[in-house]
Amino acid sequence: MVIGVPTEIKQDEYRVALTPAGARELVARGHEVLVQAGAGAGSAIADDDYVAQGAAIAPDAAATFAGADMIVKVKEPQPAEVALLEPRHLLFTYLHLAPDAELTGGLLDSGATCIAYETVTDGRGRLPLLAPMSEVAGKIATQAGASMLERPLGGRGLLLGGVPGVAAGRVMVIGGGVVGYNAAQIAVGLGADVFVYDRSIDRLRELDTVFGGRVSTCYASTLEIEQRLPEADLVIGAVLVAGARAPHVVTRAQLAQMKERAVLVDVSIDQGGCFETSRPTTHSDPTYEVDGITHYCVANMPGAVPITSTYALTNATLPYMLALADDAPGALAADPGLAAGLNVAAGALTNELVARDQGRDWVDPAAAIAGLRGSAAVA
Repeated sequence: MVIGVPTEIKQDEYRVALTPAGARELVARGHEVLVQAGAGAGSAIADDDYVAQGAAIAPDAAATFAGADMIVKVKEPQPAEVALLEPRHLLFTYLHLAPDAELTGGLLDSGATCIAYETVTDGRGRLPLLAPMSEVAGKIATQAGASMLERPLGGRGLLLGGVPGVAAGRVMVIGGGVVGYNAAQIAVGLGADVFVYDRSIDRLRELDTVFGGRVSTCYASTLEIEQRLPEADLVIGAVLVAGARAPHVVTRAQLAQMKERAVLVDVSIDQGGCFETSRPTTHSDPTYEVDGITHYCVANMPGAVPITSTYALTNATLPYMLALADDAPGALAADPGLAAGLNVAAGALTNELVARDQGRDWVDPAAAIAGLRGSAAVA
């Protein structure tokens, strides 16, 4: 199989989907790797680094897509990339389809088979390909929020950790998963007063043990969140329903209860956002204000630290890339967790939650995989 690695073209995206180490592993298994010229530049990886490990360099995206059987990316394909997809292609990347009906329609029309990193599961029901970027995003969320609280950047003019004689700032982290844990970890390190919310009592017990009482764990009822908002300086939204749109945990009406120039950071923005007033922003223009509250809703937070993110991502995705390159239909049939990542197959939607959120029909992934095994596509 030929694995194509295009340059990411989403605004302010500097990651790349494959490192030279990953290219070497694929080539050693008898596959070919075709990397678009300059694809690794944002992550400090030169074309020659790929060539040294057996990869070939393609001059542009069109040549990369034309020459590849499997396309591996970081972010969801942009319209120009969707236009390059063909029924023979296997696309492996983050998709976040639930809030994006236009992208879903484009992928269905392409006929390509599309596997989303963020819905692949492991034997314990965890999300192994989302986890590394969730770790990065959680840490960045607190760092960014702390910066946005500075007065020149539009914030309240508050140092999260305080100083002797001056109280520390208060941080609410709504969602106690991987993002929430990492966000809380950085907030604790900065010396803030931290409150972590979740609806799993077992998870709250775990967090209480891990942090040794350095955070306050709270059950995420609507009333509890509402009552804490007036005290918060920074609120980090880390809510996840895998594959589905994120629920709103803070409404516009509730913004009126918050301190003027407090900061909301929405890490759930890829799945539609967990604050009612959230809309995607970019690293170049990361914030906007609604009712006196600063919103930071960058849709690719880990893209700000591409060297860290690129290597962390390839470490997680490479075993799956190898399995798909060896025998994609067979790998999907053999691994239910990988099959959970199948979102689109040969013009059919195979993710029930996306179908529910968009009002579309869907087919069972097992039936779609059986169809792929009997087809010449995605060989």
